Amino acid sequence: MARSASHFVCSSCGAQTRQFFGRCSSCGSWNTLVEQAGATDGRRLRPQAAGPGRRAEAAPRRSAPIRDVGERPLERLASGYGELDRVLGGGLVPGSLVLVGGDPGIGKSTLLLQSAQAMAQRASVLYVSAEESAQQVKLRWQRLGPADAVAPGREQGGDLQLLAETDLELVLQELEALRPAVAIVDSIQALHDAELSSAPGSVAQVRECAAALARIAKRQDTALLLVGHVTKEGMLAGPKVLEHLVDAVLTFEGDRFASHRLLRAVKNRFGATHELGVFEMRDRGLAEVTNPSELFLGDEPSSGSATIVACEGTRPLLVELQALVSTTSYASPRRSATGLAVNRLHQILAVLEKHLGLPLSRFDCYLAVAGGLEVEEPAADLGVAAAVVASFRDLTLPAGTVLVGELGLGGQLRPVGQLELRLQEAARLGFVRAVVPRASGLGGAARSLGLELHEAGDVAQALVAALGVHPADEPTGPVV
Repeated sequence: MARSASHFVCSSCGAQTRQFFGRCSSCGSWNTLVEQAGATDGRRLRPQAAGPGRRAEAAPRRSAPIRDVGERPLERLASGYGELDRVLGGGLVPGSLVLVGGDPGIGKSTLLLQSAQAMAQRASVLYVSAEESAQQVKLRWQRLGPADAVAPGREQGGDLQLLAETDLELVLQELEALRPAVAIVDSIQALHDAELSSAPGSVAQVRECAAALARIAKRQDTALLLVGHVTKEGMLAGPKVLEHLVDAVLTFEGDRFASHRLLRAVKNRFGATHELGVFEMRDRGLAEVTNPSELFLGDEPSSGSATIVACEGTRPLLVELQALVSTTSYASPRRSATGLAVNRLHQILAVLEKHLGLPLSRFDCYLAVAGGLEVEEPAADLGVAAAVVASFRDLTLPAGTVLVGELGLGGQLRPVGQLELRLQEAARLGFVRAVVPRASGLGGAARSLGLELHEAGDVAQALVAALGVHPADEPTGPVV
């Protein structure tokens, strides 16, 4: 096969050059030249359009009316983990591409190797290790232990094939020969296309390797899982076209010094986005956490703590918020938030000072979400306000109380989505009181769940219902 010539294209202005330069000679931008493969020999010519007086006799060859397109049942392949299947939308779809990203050492390879071992008991799986040798992968496979159930007539390991290779052409040949149901590439940044002169992991290499793997996966209905690196900013490394090319993008998060890991879906063409799967790292690999609310709840209520119900996709999670308000020692007070946007904390503090008269501008305020969970939805606003006021007044919320509601700039409470689902999860875990916005309209539903429902129209009414006292009536907090 003739080697195709490559050229460099400026991502800013589109100028082309045969040689790489640090600065584009056309627009003057730095580090914008990206290598692209040139056209191969025997390029196809586009048909010329019919000119004036000429009748076009071309007829459609490949398109068809959408009503005549045949339907094919969508049969998903179970990954061996219920949490992973939940995030994927029910399992792996044949011919789909899934990109799994995460920090180094977070457990991406461990999760996929355990899932490959489980899937190999029912289907053929090819594990391509582009970063580690075959011996290293086998050592991890032995450490993870045998699968929970080995299918009759299969040996330990099942139909799991291992290939330690970085050459893209050899990987494609192996996929053509084996035609596995599932293929795992660890990682896409380590593959190398000999047609390009750039180093592995560059923009051109990642784009071309992913496109070649996508073509063969679609052609032979192979579910393909790609492991991707992340940058120091936490974004997936490589070109943005990589995320557009795949069908699902999963991110594996967690603190390396903690035991639990969070798997999120930020893109999914075959399921809901922002789904959450929870795992726990143990000595024999990753284990599923069937009741993740236990990770984010404290044992006993304390001053400055409040419980909210956050929704991650279709999963409600009960999370404990902890706030600390103390006298500042500086000219401007400090504001710190872990697991919540600090600008959201600033906004809630301003609302509390404006509408409740609390002098929070003279105090430091620290807020943390227990368990390291990132809470982004506005339904946590009422819980944040209750935790801050409870710490400021040195109060403790009654046990078994949850707070759900969005806080407006005028101090009003706004309804949130999936409120009935949130209350069902709270009742299942033994909570007996719930403070919600007045416009929720769930009085009968809450009573059927055994919850004592307190509806409030603004933040003052909600805090009175939660704490039992008006925040501005008891000036027993920190003294300036």
